[in-house]
Amino acid sequence: MATIDEQVETLMSGVEYGDPQTKVNMARELRERLIEAENQGRPLRVYCGYDPRTSDLHLGHTITMRKLRQFQEFGHDVTFLIGTFTSLIGDPSDKEKARDQLTREQVEENAQTYAQQAFKILDPNLTRIRRNDEWLSTLDFADIIRLASNFTVQQFLVRENFSKRMDTGMPIYLHEFFYALMQAYDAVAQEADVQVGGQDQLFNIVVAGRKLQEALGQKPQIAIIMGESLPGTDGSSKMSKSMGNHIPLLAEPWDMYGKVMSLPDQAMPIFYKLILGWSGVKLEELQKGLSGGTLHPNEAKMQLAREIVAIFHSPSDAEAAQKRWDEVFRSGSGIPEDIPQALLTVEEKIVDVLRRLNMVTSGGEARRLIEQNGVRANGEPVNDVHATLKPENLPIVLQVGKRKFVRLVAG
Repeated sequence: MATIDEQVETLMSGVEYGDPQTKVNMARELRERLIEAENQGRPLRVYCGYDPRTSDLHLGHTITMRKLRQFQEFGHDVTFLIGTFTSLIGDPSDKEKARDQLTREQVEENAQTYAQQAFKILDPNLTRIRRNDEWLSTLDFADIIRLASNFTVQQFLVRENFSKRMDTGMPIYLHEFFYALMQAYDAVAQEADVQVGGQDQLFNIVVAGRKLQEALGQKPQIAIIMGESLPGTDGSSKMSKSMGNHIPLLAEPWDMYGKVMSLPDQAMPIFYKLILGWSGVKLEELQKGLSGGTLHPNEAKMQLAREIVAIFHSPSDAEAAQKRWDEVFRSGSGIPEDIPQALLTVEEKIVDVLRRLNMVTSGGEARRLIEQNGVRANGEPVNDVHATLKPENLPIVLQVGKRKFVRLVAG
């Protein structure tokens, strides 16, 4: 069994608060809470929340999940919290405008596979799955007033994203203040010892969560704030579902492989570090090989893509994805051999075909891709959003982007 010092060293690795003294304070509090819990014969209560704003989690979410996994390996009580109520508002952290509000139906639909996705990293036998509508949906207006009385408007307005909006005249809606309040109540409802989060959660966890717990007679939770965020497929902005630069955990092996291969070369080291867990000497060797020309960026990227697909799918899926990539991009044909086949029985708009076959998420996305020359039929760009397909003109290979193919045949 790991000693308390060993636990503190591991659990505080990779964390950052923007202030050295805060890190010292959190490490001290974590050590004290571990000693207290050990004396009481109980594990720490640890959680991280994930809002189902869309139906998929992505590689960026696994950074906090891996920290939860470390707590599990030390025997602590870990909760994967699905923000079924907070999602109705949407976290304004790091956002320059208000998020669109979702309906309960949308949130429920998005949340259906969140536990399954979490278990790609977390131990299903050691993970508690909870939904925050359990306690947040039972609060009445008097409760909200009582909770809100513990905060000032000034505390919220100093947040960087709100202050930017103030400076530029962008609106800040009253309901956006409630998000931090609700997330703070998550900590209270669970009597949390520790909350894990990313840099965008500093205010919600360190200020709001700890303050509300203390105001309601609980010991303030220890904030474990991960120091680095995973960039998206653009290589610069933080990976985000709302920005569309994410790599979903539910992506098919071929699609996941292709999205990793689309990363800019300069983004590779941080993926090796945060997703594969490389550190120290191995990262230095990688950087030296890339800069010195002894390691070709494409070879490094293919290794990265294979290992990521193997983690979230299987080694055989990674091999198949590599084979398909080689067929498309090394053979010169541009079309893989094993593409799926679908039937077309009557004349149908291409936009509707793409939606029916789940090659796009919406008609709007289909039209946008067509306008951007992102849809091809037998290798030729489709440039008319009203174009139709007829059974008598089949077979045709439809391609969306670089990685989605289907062979349409008459049926």
